[in-house]
Amino acid sequence: MKLIIEKHQIKNSLFNFQIKYLIIAVVLFLVEVYIALYVKLPIIRHFFGDVLVVILIYTFVKSFFNFSVKATAIGVLIFSYLIEIFQYFNGIQLLGLQDNYIARLVIGTTFTWSDLIAYLMGVLVVILFEKR
Repeated sequence: MKLIIEKHQIKNSLFNFQIKYLIIAVVLFLVEVYIALYVKLPIIRHFFGDVLVVILIYTFVKSFFNFSVKATAIGVLIFSYLIEIFQYFNGIQLLGLQDNYIARLVIGTTFTWSDLIAYLMGVLVVILFEKR
């Protein structure tokens, strides 16, 4: 009996599947694919897409884990910034993936300061919606 209770506590404290977050993540993923394939406006493709990708990552993480809003948002922001730093150091080329379209699309190839701002805006949007 004690083992069952301990497993249940672990499940509730760290892992917590939430379908609403997964649905939002899937919808955002489809929007991102649409933007990548069909939208050519730079402000939408490069800035708004970066705002959305942070929200996508956040909702995907929240789909499976019961981390606090603050911890998840900060973790996603740090992860996003690390990817951007990876781009600054030409990480795609370091990995030998410069000819891989999917890797270039997902990871990105060009460091820009505006991406850092977009990531921050995405996290702020998440925090505002979660407080509501």
